[in-house]
Amino acid sequence: MPRTLAPPLRSDAHPRRSDARRDARSVRAAYRSFLTDGVLPPGVHPVVADSWRRSVHSGVDPEGPRSESALAHDDLVAYRDAHPLAAVMPVVRELVVDAAADDGLAVAVSDDAGRLLWVEGSRSLRDAVERVGFVEGSVWREERVGTNAPGTALAARSAVQVLGAEHFSRPVQAFSCTAVPIHEPGTGRVLGVLDVTGRQSAASGVVLSLVRATVLSLERELAERAATGPGAGVAGAVPDPPRDGVPELVVLGTSPVLRAPDGLEHRLSLRHAEILALLAVHPRGLSADELAVLLHPGHLSDVTVRAEVSRLRRVAGPILAGSRPYRLARPLRTDADVVRDRLAAGDVRGAVGAYRAPVLPRSGAPAIEHLRAELAAEVRAAVLAARDTGVLDAWTRTDDGAEDHAAWTRLQALADHGSPLWVRARAHLDLLDDELA
Repeated sequence: MPRTLAPPLRSDAHPRRSDARRDARSVRAAYRSFLTDGVLPPGVHPVVADSWRRSVHSGVDPEGPRSESALAHDDLVAYRDAHPLAAVMPVVRELVVDAAADDGLAVAVSDDAGRLLWVEGSRSLRDAVERVGFVEGSVWREERVGTNAPGTALAARSAVQVLGAEHFSRPVQAFSCTAVPIHEPGTGRVLGVLDVTGRQSAASGVVLSLVRATVLSLERELAERAATGPGAGVAGAVPDPPRDGVPELVVLGTSPVLRAPDGLEHRLSLRHAEILALLAVHPRGLSADELAVLLHPGHLSDVTVRAEVSRLRRVAGPILAGSRPYRLARPLRTDADVVRDRLAAGDVRGAVGAYRAPVLPRSGAPAIEHLRAELAAEVRAAVLAARDTGVLDAWTRTDDGAEDHAAWTRLQALADHGSPLWVRARAHLDLLDDELA
């Protein structure tokens, strides 16, 4: 895959207008005020302000980060060698590590739990950050060390820049950093974070652009490997195509789609996806009043429901029939049905593969929340009953399984002691146990 050579990371350009309010002196004053009386003066960047609040809520000590590693060196090596991001580390080194080393910066790649798997780049900068515990194997989640780019990028699920004084832990305030989450193609699940750490230049606009571009290259590389690798085409990797003549509704994840039998796709608003999902599980139909109750925890008028259904007809067309009650004129298959069909057939591995994300995770509709919890519980129960390391491994890589203590415990118990799977389970259990404590 062609790649663009990395530009120099230093920049003498004037600060971006959005950073004008992130003056180090004013940030330090706000920091002192926040720690003293809990008041956040205006001018603190919203991402930083939210992170400071989370840091206090987690009981982080501002005088020192708690980033120690519970993994032995050999266990860490086995864990990271088996991690999906290991395959794209050559791309990281080509695009950003060499340039970072020349500019006195360090490059870190973490997993989805905030554990630093690789820290490379400038030797002098790495020596400096080692003194605050920023080393391979250490955990830089917000819950442990407070506001920091890798941990806050995981918490915010977005690109983050943290300028020196914005770090919650005082020993870390000598550094600045930029971090961007790396997503798994197809599922959108966060695999880890790419971070550049250094002095003031590490949080420049140039570095942010470079880290974002590098992450895009990593995600493209991962997508190509998924499409051509040994797992390509394996049952369970993608949902079944629509049955002949039966449209499909995609409700797993944040991008609902109505897919016609001919393959034509219509993007749906969240409300329209909610309505179609409810009609799919109520084939006899629902009145406007009933839909209103199912869609909103408070009061939603039937007039509003009728207006939404009217707009939905322009997209769904002949799929909808009548209005007394509203119902589907033809069968509608959802990707949640694919998951349930595979569970019914005893194909737990395929069901987990098809369960790409929870049902409409952004929906607050009571009936959708019930459908979401119900499907997650069904998949989880099947996973725990299967006693299959492959199934457990796949489940713990989903949003619902990532913090499932019972699943991680079962995975560690079934995996061969010392194997990459065993190390992965142990590493995550250490984090979960620490959070519970």
